[in-house]
Amino acid sequence: MKKTVLLIVLAFTAVFVYGQDRREQKFNDKTNLIEVTDYHDNGIVSQEGTFNLKGQLHGEWINYDASGNKISQGSYKNGDKTGKWLFWSNNTMKEVVYSNNEIASINGVKNATRLADSNK
Repeated sequence: MKKTVLLIVLAFTAVFVYGQDRREQKFNDKTNLIEVTDYHDNGIVSQEGTFNLKGQLHGEWINYDASGNKISQGSYKNGDKTGKWLFWSNNTMKEVVYSNNEIASINGVKNATRLADSNK
C-alpha cells in the first residue's frame, strides 16, 4: 500500500513539474515564503510573488502583460488582498484600496508611470 501511495505522489509530482515548465519557484528560508515567477509563452515574466507555507498568496505580487509592461501590483495576506493595489491600463493608473479582502476605495490617476511603488 505504501508503494502505491508513493507511486501516485510521484506521478502527480511529475505531471505538476513538467506541466509548469514556465514557472520558477524556490523556498526563501529567511522569509519562510515560496518565491514564484511565472512566464508568458514568449518568455517574458507574467507574474511574480510569494506564497506562504499553506499555499496561500502572501506578500507582494506584480503582474505583467505579454510585452513586459506592469499591469498590477499589490499585496496579499494569507490569501486575501490587502492595502493599496495599483492597476495600469494604457496611460491611466487606478489605485484600489482593499480592507478585509473587499474594495474600500478606488482612485483614478491619469498619465501614471508604471514605476510606482506600492509601499508609498
